[in-house]
Amino acid sequence: MDNKVTLYGASGHGKVIIDILESMGVGIATVLDDNPNLKALLTYPISKPTAVDTVDGSSVIISIGNNRVRKALSQKMNCIFAQAIHPTAILSKHSRLGEGTVVMAGAVINPATTIGAHCIINTGAVVEHDCVIADFVHLSPNVSLAGNVHVMEGAHIGIGASIIQGVRIGKWATIGAGSVILKDVPDYAVVVGNPGKIIKYTTIDE
Repeated sequence: MDNKVTLYGASGHGKVIIDILESMGVGIATVLDDNPNLKALLTYPISKPTAVDTVDGSSVIISIGNNRVRKALSQKMNCIFAQAIHPTAILSKHSRLGEGTVVMAGAVINPATTIGAHCIINTGAVVEHDCVIADFVHLSPNVSLAGNVHVMEGAHIGIGASIIQGVRIGKWATIGAGSVILKDVPDYAVVVGNPGKIIKYTTIDE
């Protein structure tokens, strides 16, 4: 990793990434955001990006929590993407993480797990053995995935949700906070409750 990383997005999520990078001994090159009303993120001044597709001089983390926005930006940007992994996270040496992915404090990622690009593995999340997490997924704080769970592109698993072994969570699905998922979830479904039940479907444009 570079000695300094640029963050694209001055969000609350960005504050957590700053804390992770500082804990790793990595500096912040700059924070970019196109909102003119934002002046600083924690102690770092915010600059307006001159262009979305290029960032000069350092690797980048897209520090925006919205999965769809992260995907759209990552496809436009011509740069090297960094990772941020909090020192208190536990990652098996037999797991793999994609570019741009961030792992928050206290998260656990166990062996034979693959996590894609630009994912968020939030505070205290547990990802058990043999899970496959596709690109642009967000696992919220204290999510628990049992072994061999597959989470497809862009899915968002809400805070404290639990998913039993062998379940597939469809692309761009949303799992509500505290839900317990006992069976496969279709693409674009919104699921809540214990046991989880589908309450509606979203579209790619929502």
